[in-house]
Amino acid sequence: MKQTLEQPRFRKLSQGECAGAPILRTLWERFDFSLLLTQSGIFKRSGAPAWMLCFLYVVGLVSGCSSVVQMSQLAGRDALLELMFKPYALAQYTLSRFFTTPFAWRTFGKKRVARLQADRETALQEGDVINLDDTHSAHPYAKKLPFLCWLRDSSTKTYSWCMNLVVLQAVLQSGLEYPLFYSVWRKVENDEGLSKFDLAMQMLLQLRETVSCRLWVAMDRWYLKKEFFVFLQHHDYDWVTKAKRNTALFRKTAEPGRRERYVPVSARQLIREAYKRLAASENGLSAIVLTDIYMKLPRATVGRRGQPVTKDRLEPIAAIVATRLKEDEEERIEGNGDDDTATYKGAYLIISNRHDAPTQALKVYGKRWRVEVFFRAAKQELGFEQCHSTSESHQHAHMELLFATETLLAYALWQLNKEKTSDDEGCTHGEMVRCLFHTRCQISRNTRKGIQRIYVDFDIETKRFASFISAYWPKSIHMTWWPVSVSMDSVGFQLFQRSA
Repeated sequence: MKQTLEQPRFRKLSQGECAGAPILRTLWERFDFSLLLTQSGIFKRSGAPAWMLCFLYVVGLVSGCSSVVQMSQLAGRDALLELMFKPYALAQYTLSRFFTTPFAWRTFGKKRVARLQADRETALQEGDVINLDDTHSAHPYAKKLPFLCWLRDSSTKTYSWCMNLVVLQAVLQSGLEYPLFYSVWRKVENDEGLSKFDLAMQMLLQLRETVSCRLWVAMDRWYLKKEFFVFLQHHDYDWVTKAKRNTALFRKTAEPGRRERYVPVSARQLIREAYKRLAASENGLSAIVLTDIYMKLPRATVGRRGQPVTKDRLEPIAAIVATRLKEDEEERIEGNGDDDTATYKGAYLIISNRHDAPTQALKVYGKRWRVEVFFRAAKQELGFEQCHSTSESHQHAHMELLFATETLLAYALWQLNKEKTSDDEGCTHGEMVRCLFHTRCQISRNTRKGIQRIYVDFDIETKRFASFISAYWPKSIHMTWWPVSVSMDSVGFQLFQRSA
């Protein structure tokens, strides 16, 4: 009996890989990002709304899409996204044309930060920390573009064409952390352009437009500059950093029958003197506070003839010898240690202007490593270096929307982990992205009383996020500028979630 093999038939399955997209939309609406985009002048006259394209970009970043082509394909093949963006067909040329158009993306970033300060849960309060650092965003497919520099990456020990970004990150006392601003440093001839210190001061002044309370600024040793310290203290910022080998310090001594003297002392010498007490402690002591340590800081004053002059004045600082810091462990693993740091047998000298609160200064410096964790998560999970467009407008759009994406994910992670009682509970940033927002689901539909109901079946792995899903699951799948009431729309889509 002759058997004939028929051609294969392909059936379109109602499956998706962006099961957490409705929750992202709820968080997007919670912080009014659609309104902020429109207020910033980022809108289109026809076709798909600008805020919808931006939301698709956010979903694409969470889903690991490295280009607008992949984002467009994702919106077309994912069953859940196809329903969310209906009736618009978000083609690749629509996304490319929109993101290469010059818009005021920096204005959107300012409004995003201002909106976060208007919320009680996300607002900065006195004692919160602002982390200052810079990172590279490699661009291997273009050379000599105005926003690129030929720079050396200290982690890989190689040179590459990249953008050098100066970044501010907020770390609240509640545990919530989110990115604030960024600026692109340009390498120009004769050093006539803005330095990284100038960019940092600009961003800190922008933050002062919406935040007036006293804040900490934690930074690495590269930003150790006395003029910058004076700027921070003048604008009600407290600073903390790690001392270098050539950091000029002074110790106040008082001998019997003589007046007080200020004796020059090196940072390494202070570490060596305190190291014996640091290492001989039986209770695991990892820090020792040194007293009567001073630093010369430039201060503006008036000369004898009434002219403005700048003179160095000795001011007390907090000096803490510390070891076994989190960043030291990471640097030893990654091999990122620099030779300019004042160190002795793994111990370092932490300095701060808060000589009255040295213990708090050490705790604040311990939070500085959170900005490094943000860079690592953004590069590994959000495509920080995946925008290879030659358009500078697209680069700014990519960075601002990535910061907006991380803001939503950071808030979600904080909500998931804020009630955990041990390190074993809760989840990491990567686990949340892979198991909640970018996870597979199956879509089924039926109509009841004239309303189409959509059921989303999650994988069993998502069961641990059940309470969070119930709290932030929207009632409608409509992509609108404001929440839609299903009962008022007879042709609406009602959205349900089910865990396997």
